[in-house]
Amino acid sequence: MEEIITVAIVEDVQDIRESLQTLISGMPQFHCSGAYASAEAAIADIPLIIPDVVLMDINLPGMDGIEAVRQLKERFPSMNFLMCTVFEDEEKIFLALRYGAGGYILKNNSPSKLLEAIQEIYHGGAPMSAAIARRVIRSFHEATPNLTPKESVLSSREMEVLQLLATGLLYKEAADRLNLSVETIRSHCRKIYGKLHVNTKLEAINIVFGRK
Repeated sequence: MEEIITVAIVEDVQDIRESLQTLISGMPQFHCSGAYASAEAAIADIPLIIPDVVLMDINLPGMDGIEAVRQLKERFPSMNFLMCTVFEDEEKIFLALRYGAGGYILKNNSPSKLLEAIQEIYHGGAPMSAAIARRVIRSFHEATPNLTPKESVLSSREMEVLQLLATGLLYKEAADRLNLSVETIRSHCRKIYGKLHVNTKLEAINIVFGRK
């Protein structure tokens, strides 16, 4: 029997929230376990339902979605947060990632892309819309010359692996791109985490590319 991914939605615009509920509830591999119009309501209820993935808007009344992710991620480190927003602002992107978001997609993506992103983040990926990925890469190019001595301990191959993973590629996709095995990619990641004294890919990205 196929595993069902439970999803919570945090979106203040009723039409969008209801459309997302309908989309997710209409697919047998997903279950919408909650939908909230504010960050405050989500923070109060999500601890009771523990969804696999939280779709989080940024521009919410009262507390914004980035702060909501920060608070919830502190309490539930393994919970997956996928930002679903109209914002392409680089500071918002990196702030959301620094506080625990595992992916960042735009609302103008097709329904199929959104569902793919939910599945990808659930299975350990870091989905990003193409427009967001381009901004991330541009930021890498701007930030790379400013690496501190601690960050420069990474080899050129480790930097290459981390950059590919940060743009949303899965281990297998990065392995194919570099003509390496998946286990070699995992080995590189373990070395990266050890050198930077971190435990996750996003922590490594934030350190290496200057988004502290």
